[in-house]
Parts: sequence; structure tokens; C-alpha cells
Amino acid sequence: MFLTLALFRKGIPGKQWIGKYRRPRHVTWQMKRNMIARLEQETENEYWLSRPFMTREQEHRHAAERRLQNWLNFKEATAGKLPEHRFIAEHLGHLNTTKKWSNQ
Repeated sequence: MFLTLALFRKGIPGKQWIGKYRRPRHVTWQMKRNMIARLEQETENEYWLSRPFMTREQEHRHAAERRLQNWLNFKEATAGKLPEHRFIAEHLGHLNTTKKWSNQ
């Protein structure tokens, strides 16, 4: 491929940045700087994640009361929006205007 490129002065076929015969990218100083910054950030994250804020005993069910209160608040808020229960007799009450076949 690259011999053909050198001999015939043709371009790289297809997309030049993807595929088996892609154009090699040169590593610039910005790329190196960004990679080092990402690695430093990852190292700092690993440092803080390796030191837990709470012990396992403290962490067990530490938010149970708060989660229960949030659930009760949510349930109360959604229950207030629902319409009241209605019976089928209320829906079909308009059909009982005249009953000629029964004694009223």
C-alpha cells in the first residue's frame, strides 16, 4: 500500500483516518499534555476512591430513614393528584331518567 503510494503518488483510499490502511497520526505535544492531564485526574480519582468516607458498619442502611421519608412524601404528593373513587352507578346514573318497566 505505502509502496504504491510512494510510486504512484496516489492518496489513501477511502477515509484517511480509519480502516486497515489509515494514515498514521503524529503525536503532538498537546496530545501528550492532554494524556498526562487525564492520567493525573484518574490517579487522583483512584486515590480518593481508595479511602472510603464511612466504614461498612456506618454505611449499612445509613440512608434508610431519608429514603423512607422521600417515598412517603412522593406517595402523598401523587395521591393528592388522583381523582376520588367513583362507582359505576354514578357514571351510568343519567340512564335512569325514566324507568317505564319498573315501579318507582
